[in-house]
Amino acid sequence: MLRKENAELKKLLAKYVTPKNSNNSSIPPSKDENRPKRKSLREKTGRKPGGQKGRKGNTLKMVKNPDQTEKHIPDYCSVCGRKLDDVAPEYVGKRQVFDIPEIKIRVTEHQVFKKRCSCGHETICEYPDGVKAPVSYGNNIESLIAYFYVRQYLPFKRMQEFFNDVFHLPISEGGIHYLLDRIVKKAQPAYEMIKQKISSNINYAIGSDETGVRVSGNKHWAWTWQNDEATFITITNNRAQSSIDNTFKNGFKNAVLVHDCWKSHFNTNALSHQICIVHLLRDLNYLTERYKHKWSRVCKTLFKAALDLKKNMKDDDYVLDNPRRTNIEKRMDVLLNYNIPDNHKELIAFRNRLIKYRNYVFTFLYHPKVPPDNNASERAIRNIKVKQKISGQFKSPDGAYAFSLLRSITDTCIKNGQKILPSLNIITNLQTD
Repeated sequence: MLRKENAELKKLLAKYVTPKNSNNSSIPPSKDENRPKRKSLREKTGRKPGGQKGRKGNTLKMVKNPDQTEKHIPDYCSVCGRKLDDVAPEYVGKRQVFDIPEIKIRVTEHQVFKKRCSCGHETICEYPDGVKAPVSYGNNIESLIAYFYVRQYLPFKRMQEFFNDVFHLPISEGGIHYLLDRIVKKAQPAYEMIKQKISSNINYAIGSDETGVRVSGNKHWAWTWQNDEATFITITNNRAQSSIDNTFKNGFKNAVLVHDCWKSHFNTNALSHQICIVHLLRDLNYLTERYKHKWSRVCKTLFKAALDLKKNMKDDDYVLDNPRRTNIEKRMDVLLNYNIPDNHKELIAFRNRLIKYRNYVFTFLYHPKVPPDNNASERAIRNIKVKQKISGQFKSPDGAYAFSLLRSITDTCIKNGQKILPSLNIITNLQTD
């Protein structure tokens, strides 16, 4: 009885002896206790920190035609004090200062006139598109609000303060909500176009990830599906398969789906799947610390060998016989058939997970466009967490939808090398009424 009790107590204490954190599991850094020192999965390259040799620097340069020139000519001698008005000045040098002038709002008044023809008909001009009220805010302000909301993560109160203090523009939180709703309505076609681009993907793998988010005090889930060209984000009230089916009911039959082993993703129709190797490496860090068994160390070495092979593969290497790839596959099968001691339960569970998803461990070695990790999806979804940390939560489903829509457009602009604010400005100039 004592031996049995001792074994059970050791098992309970194990999680405190080798605690899980962001270095050895999928726990985010924000939940680390006492914030342990970060341990990167990257290996040392031997290079010093900072800019490397041969890198082109970028510094502030003088312009040929400055907006304003101030000449500083001496009036008196700095030694004897004599006036120098009759002495011609000689040029010594110049320096330029880049600064922002005081920002003032420009008000444009639209006046409508009428004329009466000799036939008796009276013709009255119409107001330009978008000018629908006696006083209204312009499209540039509308796009700035969207930019501050999804790119700079400003809450409405701080956004109101910014407009008052920097632009000298009086605007209420209600006015900000109204303008944000207006651009969301205009951006709806672009959001649907991004969704269509993801669903019809044939050139790239598609990464997917999900994370918890608070909406009106309730637990919701933010989902992302993304590739090298586009990012689509949506927020639903559950983490179930129904959220995926309602968003992409036909799945991705032409693309490999990259994810982190969540069961619902495996139920999604796809050409194939790729589980995130980085997640597996973090799990192996924990298992090595927990059991100090050679199996986890060898498995980690094998995964790193596969990642190194991926970096050096050319297009022909994916379709022709590849001895290094074949060797990695064989070594993986040997590892999965290895007998692990029965008391290493978490290590056994990890091995069994690899056995279950064996066909999706090295998919990236057979497709040139398939990455070995799901880092791009995590980057896309991390913006939701940043927004939530600043604002606490989304106060309504409409606010959550607005952020996911505009963030999808923002990420897609970044991936295509487009500037965010000018792109949003193009959307605000669309007429949807």
